[in-house]
Amino acid sequence: MRLRTLPVSIGGVLVAWGFGLHYGVFKPVPAVICLIFALLCQIASNFANEYYDYRAGRDAAGREGPRRGVTEGDITPQAMRRAVYGTLAAACLLGLSLVYWGGWWLIAAGAVIVLGALAYSAGPFPLSTHCLGEVAVIFFFGIVPINLTYYVMAGTWQKQVVVISVLIGMMIANVLIVNNTRDIPDDKRAHKHTLATVFGPSAMRALYLFNGMLGALGSVYYCVMVDSKAVSFIPLFFVIAFVRLSRSLENSKGHELNWVLVSTSILCFCYCLTLAILLGVTEEPEWHPYNGYY
Repeated sequence: MRLRTLPVSIGGVLVAWGFGLHYGVFKPVPAVICLIFALLCQIASNFANEYYDYRAGRDAAGREGPRRGVTEGDITPQAMRRAVYGTLAAACLLGLSLVYWGGWWLIAAGAVIVLGALAYSAGPFPLSTHCLGEVAVIFFFGIVPINLTYYVMAGTWQKQVVVISVLIGMMIANVLIVNNTRDIPDDKRAHKHTLATVFGPSAMRALYLFNGMLGALGSVYYCVMVDSKAVSFIPLFFVIAFVRLSRSLENSKGHELNWVLVSTSILCFCYCLTLAILLGVTEEPEWHPYNGYY
């Protein structure tokens, strides 16, 4: 399941919960369903990554990253395949209940999400092997969960939610940046093309820092939106944290980067939780016909 990275799925949905509370549209039942659905989809994608990377020969025993069960012989390929599609089936059945709040078009959205969970590692054009992993993370861990969770609660879209979802997705993409930087030697041997293998560790450090700073500074946008100077220190804290981790990304290699990956995952979750709480405890600004929001 790769439990160390599951907090990023939870974080995105929590931000949507915060927006739901902020705008007074929070609905606990669909909110919890969205959270479980997001976790099931990430777990299924992780299972699929192990299974399809094994089938394609992209994994090798003794790799730098976490132990791969199928490649190391701990789990049979047949058992992992059943785990992939069993988990996806559970996610689909759970997701169907969201039609009650969001409408029948959510079936199509759910189909895209399920296909995305597989397309990361499987199919004729695996996203993870064509330098599109980070793009997939921004879309499926930021834009999709935050906006769809908010929609099933509110029945509408909000531009503030869309902006923050992109920034959160970019921040969460840092988890994959660390993962792919660590795996550069293994991926090159397997002819797996990622941004890290194409551009190298230095470029990945710069991208990591850019994503982290832009994502953290996105809370400034929120602070301006609610006119709350008391929380202006929050972006500074996360910027400093991402700067320190980016230095570790540059100075560490191989399995040493595993703790950077875990730290990045936890940092992203903490940011999402902080922003969700901040959103939840503040009310939507009132509209004045002459002064705008105040």
